[in-house]
Amino acid sequence: MKAVLLGLFASLVISGCATHKSPTGRSQMLLFDEAQMSQMGAQSFDAMKKAEKISTNKQQTAYVNCVANRITAVLPDQSLNWEVVLFDSDQINAFALPGGHIGVYTGLLKVASDQDQLATVIGHEVAHVLANHGNEQVSRSQMTNAGMQMADIALGAGGVANKDLYMAGLGLGAQVGILLPFGRDQESESDELGLELMAKAGFNPAKSVTLWQNMAKAGGEQGPELFSTHPSHSTRIADLKALQAKVTPVYQAAKKQSLAKCQ
Repeated sequence: MKAVLLGLFASLVISGCATHKSPTGRSQMLLFDEAQMSQMGAQSFDAMKKAEKISTNKQQTAYVNCVANRITAVLPDQSLNWEVVLFDSDQINAFALPGGHIGVYTGLLKVASDQDQLATVIGHEVAHVLANHGNEQVSRSQMTNAGMQMADIALGAGGVANKDLYMAGLGLGAQVGILLPFGRDQESESDELGLELMAKAGFNPAKSVTLWQNMAKAGGEQGPELFSTHPSHSTRIADLKALQAKVTPVYQAAKKQSLAKCQ
């Protein structure tokens, strides 16, 4: 049994080996190339457009496009033609997918009450794409699943009693020890990168704190941060406040440009 556990541990360690660096210098392992991720993103977005109701509110759609377009206009890679869709749903959410796809739910507009707050969310989601977080998640999931399959085979071959119990325990260990904290790292990184993007686009990064205070009110009580893929609201707000000194000069420089207000 000890040998099996050591083998699983080794396989999980291998899954953390770095082959790339994120925009903030964090180590990453990416198993898929850009074309593969773009294809996955396009397929997922097409499926969502078929499954979800798309808003017919022209004013709200134009408003969301205005904010999103200003964010994507400051990205280092201008080769993508970003597609933005406003979904008619009470979900307080938004997302961005590899290949240049942004989805925003109308429910978010009730919480993100101005252009700066909406830019906080869109900047955060676009930052996930910029930092290859989708590739990371798919890569790590694939490697972790491979390690679990190896452990399952080894336990079965060794005739270990209560194999299902051991596998359940190993699965929890992988989830809490690797996948969930990894998700929190991505979220914090996207907060930082998203602030930089919105500041460059001329949106007030100080409003990010207001946005997440509103999110905390709308989201209710959270479970323990240990078992969440997102930082707690209090952690996120504290981190955003700490980043203001870094991004405020960027915002002040961008304000000197003549930027039309999104409304």
